[in-house]
Amino acid sequence: MPIDWFTVGAQALNFAILVWLMKRFLYQPILDAIDAREARIAAELADAASRRAEAAQERAEIRHKNDVFDQQRAALLSRATEEANAERQRLLEAARQAAAEFTSRREEALRTEAGNLNQTIVRRAQDEVFAIARQALKDLADTALEQRMCDEFTRRLRALEGDTRESLARALGAAAGPASLRSAFDLPAPQRAAIEAAVHDTFGPDIALRFETAPDLVGGIELRANGQKVAWSIADYLSSLQRGVGELLKAQSLPEPPPGRATGGDLP
Repeated sequence: MPIDWFTVGAQALNFAILVWLMKRFLYQPILDAIDAREARIAAELADAASRRAEAAQERAEIRHKNDVFDQQRAALLSRATEEANAERQRLLEAARQAAAEFTSRREEALRTEAGNLNQTIVRRAQDEVFAIARQALKDLADTALEQRMCDEFTRRLRALEGDTRESLARALGAAAGPASLRSAFDLPAPQRAAIEAAVHDTFGPDIALRFETAPDLVGGIELRANGQKVAWSIADYLSSLQRGVGELLKAQSLPEPPPGRATGGDLP
């Protein structure tokens, strides 16, 4: 069969036109769309990768911040624990010291109270004993005892010497009136005369006396003038004995120093 070249050429031309039309209006838009889609996908992938990198960086930063926060929290917790322990120790020490001071003050108060009570009892007993002794001596005084007291007083007057005699002589000489001679009992005339003779022999014949009775002397005689006096009485002995006993009892009743505290000049 003979080939119709015109038909072949027409068909080839049609095919070429069809290919060009398809490429021009079909394949190219499709290829452009595919290229655009691939570019968009690539951009989205790049953006996603960038976002993933940013997310990873943010996660790293957050992890670092969490680590730093954990370290700071641990440090703060440790410091707070140490401060709490130190404060607890300080409070315990303060409480212990306050308790020790309170105990010491209480013991000191008890010792002081016991010492005061002991001194009160001792002083009251001492006063009672010496009051009884004074009353007993007063009740037992008789004429013979009074005579002995008068003799002892005149002996003492005649034995005065030195500053005591001079000061009493000046006081007697400067007195505006008679000197006071007090006794625990009424002196009989012979005893008054003996005392006046002793005064005149010791201080001069111009000394006048005024005799008085003073039961509080507890068996004794006292010569007074211008604040000066010379006396002898059993009460003096009792008072001296009472002072000595009181000082002895006071020294024995002093509270002992608490243990652990230095005494005298020792260093703690």
